Amino acid sequence: MKDVTLAREEAFLCPQAFLTKNTKGRAKPISDCPVRTDFQRDRDRITHSKSFRRLMNKMQVFLAPEGDHYRTRLTHTLEVTQIARTLARGMCLNEDLTEAAALGHDLGHTPFGHSGERALDEIMDGGFRHYEQSLRVVDKLERNGEGLNLTYEVRDGILNHSGDNLACTLEGQLIKFADRIAYLNHDIDDATRAGLLNKDDIPKDICDVLGYTHSDRLTSMVLSVVKNGVDKGVIGMTEPEGQAMKDLRKFMFDRVYGHPDARSEDKKVLGLMMCLFDHYLAHVDELPDDIKQHIDEDGVERAVCDHLASMTDRFAISTYETIFVPKVWPYKNN
Repeated sequence: MKDVTLAREEAFLCPQAFLTKNTKGRAKPISDCPVRTDFQRDRDRITHSKSFRRLMNKMQVFLAPEGDHYRTRLTHTLEVTQIARTLARGMCLNEDLTEAAALGHDLGHTPFGHSGERALDEIMDGGFRHYEQSLRVVDKLERNGEGLNLTYEVRDGILNHSGDNLACTLEGQLIKFADRIAYLNHDIDDATRAGLLNKDDIPKDICDVLGYTHSDRLTSMVLSVVKNGVDKGVIGMTEPEGQAMKDLRKFMFDRVYGHPDARSEDKKVLGLMMCLFDHYLAHVDELPDDIKQHIDEDGVERAVCDHLASMTDRFAISTYETIFVPKVWPYKNN
């Protein structure tokens, strides 16, 4: 069955697509699977990991929002993955590689979204970047310190999905575009629900290009990436859609991501993370065993950072309350 999939790749994928048979492989060899290809196995290793499950209780933009319909880091990841697969299919690229990298791209994200990332970036010497932490999760922290032992190409896609980094495969490069398409559109939806935006706030010149509805904007952005094609050897967007998406991203940073309501808890998050960081530095014995085992190689501060970055929002809050908030003395009527 796996041979059928590999043969289908050679028959139907475009010449620029990355074929599974050409993978650089894993750091540690594993036994062959008769059903799944290497990238399909990576997908399964990620979705069965503890760090993937924890994404459901990590915020996207709004901290502990009231209501069940705001995005979490997990729903964001699923939206990114579906967009990435649509792009890969439309461009005849390797869907399995794309899917695995998309599912793993945010495994290292902190509690409290980018507020938590900014806090750890301030605390840690050398800074903190969630995409580097995501690679650390799959390489060293998962499976009690053994890591997920993913293929080189999936790891590269995870590491290079953000900023100016460029993945070595076109499939890996798709993740950056799928990520931005997903968060720009779903964050508009969440910001509208939160009362920070209304449908008329997005500038008309942007809407004239990308569309006036959630569905139209998604379609315009996806089609722009697909139409730009693969012949240039780099994933991009056609114009004027590419510039309109950049303008929309700037608008969102000005109106939503930097809005006082969206960042109202930043100082509290920094204070909480600093208190927990200092506490675990002074009480290393309280770190989980699977975290402590890396201290000799990576140092205490990195181990504490790994532990804090792995926390969900509610676990970080409950841990802080357990350590620092006084408990009411129970009154017993004798």
